Amino acid sequence: MPSAKAHRVSLRKRENKLPLKSKARNQITKIRKLLSDGDIDQAQETASQVYSSLDRAAQRGAIHPKNAARRKSRIMKAIQDVVSSSRE
Repeated sequence: MPSAKAHRVSLRKRENKLPLKSKARNQITKIRKLLSDGDIDQAQETASQVYSSLDRAAQRGAIHPKNAARRKSRIMKAIQDVVSSSRE
């Protein structure tokens, strides 16, 4: 069982990190929905906001920097896949 102080600290850190993590997750969900609907232009405009929120979460320690990079890479790849499939 952790000490009372360690528990308080972990709860406080969780409260500080939670909005950053949830904002990033919500924006990722939004861009994936845009891509599935085929709204490429709106998805590309939203992508910069997603990258920004992921970078902010990584910078403040809410997620690991490599986790943010991996998520950004997957979003970029998904956008490129939709763009290339729409051209064909």
